[in-house]
Amino acid sequence: MSQSSQNSPLPGNPVPSSFNWLYAFWKFSRPHTIIGTSLSVLGLYLIAIAISTDAINHISTDAIHRVSTSSLLPVFGAWIACLCGNVYIVGLNQLEDVEIDKINKPHLPLASGEFSQQTGQLIVAFTGILALVVAWLTGPFLLGMVAISLAIGTAYSLPPIRLKQFPVWAALCIFSVRGTIVNLGLYLHYSWALQQSQTIPPVVWVLTLFILVFTFAIAIFKDIPDMEGDRLYNITTFTIKLGPQAVFNLSLWVITVCYLGIILVGVLRVASINPIFLIVTHLGLLVWLWLRSSTVDLQDKSAIAQFYQFIWKLFFMEYLIFPIACLLA
Repeated sequence: MSQSSQNSPLPGNPVPSSFNWLYAFWKFSRPHTIIGTSLSVLGLYLIAIAISTDAINHISTDAIHRVSTSSLLPVFGAWIACLCGNVYIVGLNQLEDVEIDKINKPHLPLASGEFSQQTGQLIVAFTGILALVVAWLTGPFLLGMVAISLAIGTAYSLPPIRLKQFPVWAALCIFSVRGTIVNLGLYLHYSWALQQSQTIPPVVWVLTLFILVFTFAIAIFKDIPDMEGDRLYNITTFTIKLGPQAVFNLSLWVITVCYLGIILVGVLRVASINPIFLIVTHLGLLVWLWLRSSTVDLQDKSAIAQFYQFIWKLFFMEYLIFPIACLLA
């Protein structure tokens, strides 16, 4: 029996090939962004619920009543639309960066050859259309948020605009979508669905500002491990302009400012949140950040990538910690 026939899945057993395709699709969707998107959808919903319960003094029977099957439909619709939009944006970027990813991220499906260019194009087209259709069926604020996000994501990756070539515009695209458009758009969507006032309360502004600044740190840090491929294909980034050490330090201090700012919010009680929970959790995360950063070797690409994933984990935690602080107020 030939080597190729040994490695091929049996005709009657399509599971291995199906699993391989699903795993490739999972990598194509960039899991860390999928997790971040899912948590933002859930976190903003919990904040909207907290605000809807009598000035969020306590979780009452009204809160339980609101979390019913009908009130969960806007969440499910937002989740599907945002996930599809997420796949469209990261997928389009991979379609345009195949040669660069062969150097920087050879594990991605298009760069490794697991997906053909045509497969990538079909996935991107399908998820982009589905995101808009689901958003249109779910609510006007969600449709606006998704449409704006897709437009910015397209301008980020697609020639001739291709804003990712310019470090300032590239960073602006990333943190404007994740920091501002997603948070405000999701809250307005939930507020509309729950028939609340369309006024954005202070707690949402606090979270939005925190995520906005934090995402800037992510936007500039993500290029540190990709310096080799970016330089080869003339993609100008802050890392290439300033050097990896400077960008690493800048990202670290930006996140530190985020945590100090949120701690100050708790001390001054400028929003309806539980101050003790907010202060203690963010002090703990700040200490963890600095301890973790002291062990990073900038000459080790895998160590940089691991710290980048650690930053994303801190990002994930905020969409859990902040809503809990609102619910505990």
